Amino acid sequence: MRISARADYAVRAVLELAVRRGGGDPVKAESIAAEQDIPHKFLEGILGDLRRGGIVDSRRGGGGGYRLARDPAEITVADVIRAVDGPIVSVRGERPTGLTYTGSAQPLLPLWIALRANVRRILEGVTIADIAAGQLPAPVRELAAEPAAWENP
Repeated sequence: MRISARADYAVRAVLELAVRRGGGDPVKAESIAAEQDIPHKFLEGILGDLRRGGIVDSRRGGGGGYRLARDPAEITVADVIRAVDGPIVSVRGERPTGLTYTGSAQPLLPLWIALRANVRRILEGVTIADIAAGQLPAPVRELAAEPAAWENP
């Protein structure tokens, strides 16, 4: 599985909005781009997708900008990724449930389904509030603490 630059930038932008939430004022895209080192033009497209996905709201004008549309505790990492990239796990651009295999390849389908279930379990179990507070859920911390998790075979 690969996390696209678009998904990474989207999560970082939403996280930036979450930590700046206390002020209540909308945050300009330029400010998010500068703080998170995200190309501004690329970020504008991402913010548009996040707005259409119900993750952020936008306001035009001099005092305009972006802010979260929901409480950060109600926004999962999976929500953000789906808003900008679509389904979290796909095989050849299709959802695993839409695939069929024959012969010796039949065991691949439950493998892809299991992969999707595990990825969803992690990404749907972590909220933007968790990350903003620096408090990842225990299952995520435990997986990340395994030395093999940090190795590239």
